[in-house]
Amino acid sequence: MRDRVYNVLFICSGNSARSIMAEAILNQLGEGRFRAFSAGSHPRGFVHPQTLATLQQHQHDAASARCKSWDEFAGPDAPAMDFVFTVCDAAAGEACPAWLGQPMTAHWGFADPAAVSGDEATQHKAFVRTYRDITTRLRLFLSLPLHKLDRLALQHAVQNIGRPDALSGESQA
Repeated sequence: MRDRVYNVLFICSGNSARSIMAEAILNQLGEGRFRAFSAGSHPRGFVHPQTLATLQQHQHDAASARCKSWDEFAGPDAPAMDFVFTVCDAAAGEACPAWLGQPMTAHWGFADPAAVSGDEATQHKAFVRTYRDITTRLRLFLSLPLHKLDRLALQHAVQNIGRPDALSGESQA
């Protein structure tokens, strides 16, 4: 069980910022133990340029980042997911497809950096903050002893990671 690779899908409505960042960050931090994907319920059709810049700034390979629909992960040829996390409130409120593999699900809401207006410095700051918040939650997730937790305990733990106080270090998993 320790050598198992877990598939994780991050869902957002537009799939242009938060879910793309989460995919890239987990693929790097997961060190081969996780295979991350991202998708959108209503994909925008492009990855936000500031998303790519932020990922590159933090030494993530963003070359393969692309905006895609969650339909790619709902069909019979899609990889079975172990975890599906919504990262925006809009996607969390939508009826999701039936995912293969009966994955654990949780909502990990993040502010949308693409919705921030203002000058380039203000927008950059919003993307960096979202990057930091996603990284914090993913580090909490990666610290879970997945092979030791039963399904109920694991479900509780991944839901707790999505609590707002988890970003301040006050949450108890």
